[in-house]
Amino acid sequence: MTSFDYFKVAVDAPLNNSFEYKAEPSRNIEVGQAVSVPFGTRKAFGVVIEKSIEKMESTYEVKEIGEIHSDFPRLSESFLKWLHWLSKYYAYPFGQVVGLAYPPLSKKSDQKATKSKKSSLFPEVKDVTPPRLTPEQEKCLKEISESDGFQAHLIFGVTGSGKTEIYLRLLEKVLKEGKQAVVLVPEIALTPQLIRRFAERFGPQIAVYHSHLTPREKTNQWWEMVDGTKKILIGARSALFCPIPNLGMVILDEEHEPSFKQEETFKYHARDAAVMLAKSSNCKVILGSATPSAESWLNAKEGRYHLHTLKERVEGRPLPTMEVVDLRIKKEEKAKGESETFWLSEALKAKIQQRLDLGEQSALFLNRRGAAQFVLCPGCGATKQCPNCSVSLTLHGKQNLVCHYCNYQEDMPETCPECKISELKPLGVGTELIERDLAKLFPKARIERADRDRVGSREDLESLISKMENKEIDILVGTQMIAKGLDFENLTLVGIILADIGFNIPDFRASERSFELLMQMSGRAGRHKRPGEVIIQSYNLEHSSIEFAVRNDYVGFMERELGFRKDLMYPPYGRLAGIRLQGLHLDKVVEASHQLFNRGEAIIKKFGVFSGLEILGPAEAPLAKLRGQHRYHLLIKAPKHNLLSAFCEKLVDVKLAGVKISIDIDPLHML
Repeated sequence: MTSFDYFKVAVDAPLNNSFEYKAEPSRNIEVGQAVSVPFGTRKAFGVVIEKSIEKMESTYEVKEIGEIHSDFPRLSESFLKWLHWLSKYYAYPFGQVVGLAYPPLSKKSDQKATKSKKSSLFPEVKDVTPPRLTPEQEKCLKEISESDGFQAHLIFGVTGSGKTEIYLRLLEKVLKEGKQAVVLVPEIALTPQLIRRFAERFGPQIAVYHSHLTPREKTNQWWEMVDGTKKILIGARSALFCPIPNLGMVILDEEHEPSFKQEETFKYHARDAAVMLAKSSNCKVILGSATPSAESWLNAKEGRYHLHTLKERVEGRPLPTMEVVDLRIKKEEKAKGESETFWLSEALKAKIQQRLDLGEQSALFLNRRGAAQFVLCPGCGATKQCPNCSVSLTLHGKQNLVCHYCNYQEDMPETCPECKISELKPLGVGTELIERDLAKLFPKARIERADRDRVGSREDLESLISKMENKEIDILVGTQMIAKGLDFENLTLVGIILADIGFNIPDFRASERSFELLMQMSGRAGRHKRPGEVIIQSYNLEHSSIEFAVRNDYVGFMERELGFRKDLMYPPYGRLAGIRLQGLHLDKVVEASHQLFNRGEAIIKKFGVFSGLEILGPAEAPLAKLRGQHRYHLLIKAPKHNLLSAFCEKLVDVKLAGVKISIDIDPLHML
């Protein structure tokens, strides 16, 4: 009689439980190996997570494991433990989490992908002499280096204080110990500039991993880290899932960045995942920011993270001077017909001209692309709405109306579709309009725009950066993509066109995000020998984000913000989970949301362990319709995180016809 070993396999399927399979002992299957297994009527990819010589718990016929994917490395026990934590914490199927630990193609695949320029991956570099450290940098480096095993470190340093140089010195020590490291940065900051700095120090030892790589490039970079050919992996949040065999350090720069949170499907936060990966691997994790998140700041205050502060820029360079301009004056001028450009103050206009005369560069920031925010009928007040989403269409060019959520497009009609009389008029401001107005005001200036309409690929971004570095651009107009990680020697003026964008979003984090953007964008000015200036234009000069940003007072702002959060038991004091329901039929979504609320109340009443939880809602989501789907949501508040995931899993373990339910643990956006 044939004997078998029995295994639990996490199958890549949207199911919360693992499944039992068997195999003959001679096949030498071990925990952590990738396999194919029969699953229903198909074969499924899976990973072995448990082994036994006896049948475990199944009452049905146990099927045999099919192919063993020997071309993939066996996942270590510590890495599997981390993946399991992610699955439980974020209430997402374990098999689908495990699936993220593998590259898009097999190692031997013949699939061809469009080959990108070699320079796109690794820019040409020259040898550089490391700069001399400041006393603050030396102290920070010494304290981190002397700590052993797992420890979370938060480097709180003003823009231009040399956080990246500290990362480089720490990585040198990791490599001397014969270990590897992963460095995470926001996708938007993963520029050739940043990769060049690492390549100058570590040459061929670095690998990169981000969304702009082809599947073959991703696979090759993944394998070079797993094989140990490369030692430092630089990438966006998904790089965290590469099973680096000898991990000695995890670094996460700009840790406050919302883009570290995955917003679709598996809604994990790379910052928290990075901390737990370091803990599982018993190594240091370094978080860096000029404006740490409220969560990380409280962790540092309460001793869970070790805080290191850098108050000064390197080489004694001054922080930029900051001036706030009241746009309400421009509003009055416009009403009188005196203002030629409603979005541009005289102060900012004069500063731009001054920079042009000096041969220096300016950057103007507005977090809104297009020519106008929306179009409106002055006769009846109607606006053009997207038929798929609960948002107004944005005017691009002179005639193209676009939805920035689903990319629906239509031509602007000659007359209002509602009243059939008046002509639609553009209202508001976008980067396209600013670029157009600047060309009229400064006809000799070389102007470039950086937004998703203009910069669609990494080659576009590389070209833009090269032109800025070579001083071929006088004025750069852009959205968030110019606010993060860019460092230009000749950039001395930053203008924030409309600081008010984001102030009134229905989200308790709105002020924190506005403050971060102001500080991060301001930090692009005067990073080298020439001093910098920042002009902040606003209709709301009294807003706390502006008041504290002008004083460069992060600590004061965050203490005020934490006070509000504590009173309302919002994160980082309480914990939140968002439950979203969406479907094609509004009535079904509304009915399902009330059913889910009642189910949640019944669960809390039945199980005393959940008594501290509170359910808010159901309510229509602020974006009530998106890509044709009607959306409602519930918010679960809990004093601590340990019960939140378990409650949410129990809550959504129900079938609601025609409605999709998703869980978002620690949501960053309420839209």
